[in-house]
Amino acid sequence: MPIDSIGTIFGETGFADFRFTVSDPSTKQGDYLKIWHEIDGWVLAQVVAITRLDEDRGDSNADQMVAKAMVIGSRQNRILRMPKIPFIPGDRIFHADPELIASTLGLTRGNVYLGLLEGQSIPVHLDANTLVQKHVSILARTGSGKSYAAGVIMEELFDQEIPLVIIDPHGEYTSLRDPAVEGDFEYFEIAPAGYAERLTVYTPADRVLNPGADTVFRLEGVNLKAADLSRILNIQSSSQMGVIYEAIQKIRAEKNRYTIDDIIFEVGNSNGNAKWGVLGVLESIRETEIFSENPTPIQELVVPGRGSIIDMKGVVPDMQAMIVARLCEELFEARKVNTIPPMMLIIEEAHNYCPEKGFGKTVSTDIMRTIASEGRKFGLGMMVISQRPARIDKNVLSQCNTQIVLKVTNPNDLQAIRKGLEGISVEAEAEIKRLPPGVAMIVSGDIERPIVVEIRARKSRHGGKSASVIEREPRREEQRVGREREPLFAPEKKGDVEERVSATEQKPLEGKKTSGLFAKVFGSGKT
Repeated sequence: MPIDSIGTIFGETGFADFRFTVSDPSTKQGDYLKIWHEIDGWVLAQVVAITRLDEDRGDSNADQMVAKAMVIGSRQNRILRMPKIPFIPGDRIFHADPELIASTLGLTRGNVYLGLLEGQSIPVHLDANTLVQKHVSILARTGSGKSYAAGVIMEELFDQEIPLVIIDPHGEYTSLRDPAVEGDFEYFEIAPAGYAERLTVYTPADRVLNPGADTVFRLEGVNLKAADLSRILNIQSSSQMGVIYEAIQKIRAEKNRYTIDDIIFEVGNSNGNAKWGVLGVLESIRETEIFSENPTPIQELVVPGRGSIIDMKGVVPDMQAMIVARLCEELFEARKVNTIPPMMLIIEEAHNYCPEKGFGKTVSTDIMRTIASEGRKFGLGMMVISQRPARIDKNVLSQCNTQIVLKVTNPNDLQAIRKGLEGISVEAEAEIKRLPPGVAMIVSGDIERPIVVEIRARKSRHGGKSASVIEREPRREEQRVGREREPLFAPEKKGDVEERVSATEQKPLEGKKTSGLFAKVFGSGKT
């Protein structure tokens, strides 16, 4: 049965783009197209803009739609190639079939199932090795679904037996223990599942403040070095650092084993006013009991197929940064000497632990930069999650090879995304502002161009949903129905535009966007 074309190429054509007249009124911005090329065969392209001729012209061309398409290419011997000869005016355009879209974009090569290509029933997979080896960022404004998307990736990494250490400032990921009770399970072809047997929740605070935790988390508190202690406590005054060095030197002359109590005692015996600031910090640290003679073993935190959540509820921000700094240092050193398996470190609210210059500096900034730039060599991957991309250290953000961006509207955050992340163009920035909840733009080295994906339903319960004040939050299936009724890029209505274009100009018509390291340790995993 012949397939009807949806348009015809006209005018000047190039290697990267072309224009075509639209004969199918259902054609939308973001649709994937195929064009037969005389040398390369079927070539994939995507609609990036649609314009309509002025309906007031009063001639036969009135109400004619014209579209611009960007050429993606054709896959030949597993390599994506762009045509070396432009298309011919008069060539017909067709809707691309799912198999061509998936194979050309490279959506079926991974083992981490993220969701469905927006407007298509095409599953989108990423490679677990790439995610861990080359780092991930999840960026979105509040309420757009960043923690939901992070939970989906955590579930997939659990299924690949990859160990996780999760820095959780608000305790929202403890819900991974429980199966989800509602969701579009049939639509995404998944089943509810809980991960209670794979998760251990630690609290650095008192168990009274965090009764949902399984056990306490403690750092090594024996034989702390002066340099480590000065860095952990973020002491920058040379006089205060001198007090610490002098105290520890005196203790070492008398003892082979010492604790923070010994350091406090010796600092108190020193001369000079600089000791008072040091004493204040040391005593506040001692009261938290975070440093212990019986610390949590790093090998206990990192076990294949298991996850460790460091639940920071009840811990003040400065103390959180200190804990993150010390934990990151221990994880990095352990991976360098291979005493723990390759793993993923997940940091929620990352802008609090590695802020960009101008937004302050925390004690954890330097080690996070080190992991971002060097961790991949040692099998220490990092996932940074934030609602304020502009406030994350650009050295950390730029090292993330996979970016998952949900709706962002703040101009500073959009600018940071465009400048710091490869593959995000000005046009993509405009699209990010219009993404509905639960839909993300994904940029990855495994995928040939940015794509828009409807994130799959969680198998486990989502713990980051905001509390309703008057009425409940719509369920995901209701949100999707709403998107089908109202396109992502709704056409402009008369009266919405303050200035009309002239009779010889065209005006926009927007349409809905459719759109080795672990192998040795864990095996290739499912596909």
